This record gives sequence, C-alpha cells and structure tokens, in this order.
Amino acid sequence: MADACERNITFMSLSGDVQPHYTSIANFISKMKDKIEPLFTQVLMICDKEGLIGRHMFAIDGCKISSNASKEWSGTFAELERKQRKLQRASQRIIARHQAQDGLNEDERQHDLKQKQKLDESANKISAFLASNKEKIGSRNKPVKSNITDPDSAKMTTSKGTIQGYNGIAINDDKHQIIVQAQAWGSVGEQQTLKPAVKQLQEQLTKLGTPDTFKDAKFSADSGFHSEVNLEFMATTGLDTYIADTAFRSRNPLFQTSQTYQTEQEKRRLKRSKGRARLFTSHDFYFDETVSSCRCPAGNEMWLSVKNVETAGRQYVRFSGYLKDCRACVLQKQCMRNAPTKQGRQVQFEINKSTKPISYSDKMRVKIDSSPGRRQYSKRLGAIEPVFGNITVNKGMNKFTLRGQEKVNAQWQMYCLVHNIEKLKNSLH
Repeated sequence: MADACERNITFMSLSGDVQPHYTSIANFISKMKDKIEPLFTQVLMICDKEGLIGRHMFAIDGCKISSNASKEWSGTFAELERKQRKLQRASQRIIARHQAQDGLNEDERQHDLKQKQKLDESANKISAFLASNKEKIGSRNKPVKSNITDPDSAKMTTSKGTIQGYNGIAINDDKHQIIVQAQAWGSVGEQQTLKPAVKQLQEQLTKLGTPDTFKDAKFSADSGFHSEVNLEFMATTGLDTYIADTAFRSRNPLFQTSQTYQTEQEKRRLKRSKGRARLFTSHDFYFDETVSSCRCPAGNEMWLSVKNVETAGRQYVRFSGYLKDCRACVLQKQCMRNAPTKQGRQVQFEINKSTKPISYSDKMRVKIDSSPGRRQYSKRLGAIEPVFGNITVNKGMNKFTLRGQEKVNAQWQMYCLVHNIEKLKNSLH
C-alpha cells in the first residue's frame, strides 16, 4: 500500500497525494483486530448475495509465512538458559582480558566495552523473558521452543528451510475460491488447527443464514491435517470428508508405476538421510504368524523377544536377530545404521489384525483410495492452492510485519479480505 501511494495513480488520488510510511500503515492494521473480522463477514455476505459461494465443497490448507521475529532468539527454556550462561561467560572473558592486559589502547578498550554491553543486554533480555513467562508444553507433554521477540510465533520447516513465523490457515469454497474462514496460528501444530477452523466455518455459515450446509457439503484437506482425533471429530460434523494420509500417493497405482515419481521420492529420501543407503524395513523380513517365526533378509532365524506389544489399540510381536549373526552379516550396512554392539536388529509385526477394531483412519483409507474418493480429493488442489498463490505472490504477503497472535491474525485476515474483494470485483465486470 505504501508503495502504491507513490506509484499507482488510483492510490495517489485516494490518499490525496500523501505518501504514508509503511510503518504507519502497519500501526493502523495492528489496531484493527476488532474491526477486520466483522468486515470480513460483511464482504462474505455480499459475495454470497452475488452467488459466489456454492457450498458444495470446502477445502482447507495452510501457508507458512515468516514473522517479524528472529530464529536466533528461539528455544526451549533449557536451551535459552544455556545461551544465557554462554553470553555471561563471554562477558566475563572480556573483563578477564582487561585485567590481564592493562596496556590496551583506548580504541580497543571502547570496542570491548561496547561488546560487553551487548552481551550483558542479551543475557538480561533472556533472564527477563524466563522470569516473566511460563514454558510452553506441546501435545506430547514435552517442552517446545519459545521465541523471545515474538512468543506466539514458532519455528516451522518449509520447502525453503526453517523459518520463524506463523501458519496462515484458510478454508475456501470451491465455486469461485472465496475464503470463508481465515486464522493465523503460531505455536500450534497444523493438525490442531482443523477442529477450531471447522467450528469457525460453521459460525460463518450460520451468519450467512445457512447453518445446515454441512449436511450436503464435502470437505477436503491434505495429509498435514490427518490424525485419528481429527477424523473422529469430522465424523460428528456431518461433512462428507476427504483427508489424505501420508501414504496416500504411494498407494495410488498411477504413482507406483511412475518412474518420475519414484525418482523424486528417492531424491527426497536421500536428502533426508544425507545420502545413506536405504535400510531394510519390516516388509523385507519373512514373518510367519501361524508359527510365530521370522527370518531376516540374509536368511538367518530371529528369536521372539517380546510376545505382545500394544500401541494405539494394535498388537505387535517383536523379533531380534542373534548378535553373532548380525556382526558377521554381509548385509549389515543395509540393515542397521550402526554396527551392533549389544544386540542385533529388531523388527516388529502387527498380529490379530482381524480382531482389531476398525479405526477412523482405516475407514478414511478405504474411502479415499476408491475411484470416487480420488476424484473428489483431486479437486482440492485447484480449489485452495491458487488462493495462497494469489496472496503470497500477487499480493506480496511473504512476511508478517507485526508481532503477536492477535496482530498477525488481523493482518492475515486483511489479506484474505482483499482476496475476496478482488473476486467480487471480477464477478461484477
């Protein structure tokens, strides 16, 4: 907007030929969190009146965007405490150097004093943060990283590396790609955003006067939102849901016979494993459930080390290779990451599959692998991905300029609001 007020004749006219600084615009947006959401709903109502919302299929996805925070100031409380002690030791070394070398000239002394001041300020900054904040606990009851400059943001892995930022979540309607729900999330995993996002979608549809939309609508999401808890929740909403799991593409017959897909998969695997060769998986072992026996790929017998391992309601048996066999095995490098010292290779297999209860993940796997399911899920890509392309590339939303969950969320909703206004404008031509 700041750039447009200097270059675009329309913006120059609307602003009265005044060029506001981008910080003034950001300050204005940061105070609009209570006004953008009602305005977002009003624009949706106009879009609905113009027939731009079809209510046939909704698609959800997220876009990870950098925030106005540094990765260097991110870590668990234990990591931040170690960093604080490291800074304090560096500051003390400067004092020790001064005491040992009285003959330092004035320039060197001033440089060291400035460096010590920076170190002390950084250490005090960490100390103040640790004293005034509680450590965040993740979904697995383990400490997660906090950020001193923006505690609501989180470290996220993207295709372009690791960023400190937020995940902009949006649900859109597939008819004209109108965004009907938008929310920015920081230190919350993508899976945890599905339930609140769907609830907000229901609230928006109620405001639009169609609270019973879920009875006839479809809903799609990629594997980032797949979990047993989410599938169980979606089963209670009434939506005809299609959520892929991480192995969805590998089960597709078209991809299994595609040399290009297999080559790309191998490239990604080599990147993750840093060039190490592929190790044997449980599928490479010969397991006979009827007699509870197992042989390794080299043909050696393995012994039954654990008869019953229960995980997530499923039963497994575990076999271990004899240490003397694994040490002398010619296939050792393909089977184990490190040379065996205390025990041989371990592998486990699921048993009693016929008696286990059918999970929501099992039901979704059968549904989405069917021909109708694949056709419905294939519509997701054309429904939601162009929305993020328009916002991040055409609109230039490649970094949040504000800090804090509420301010960043207002900025994200504003960009989604502009996207909807643009769609409305194009439909009126």
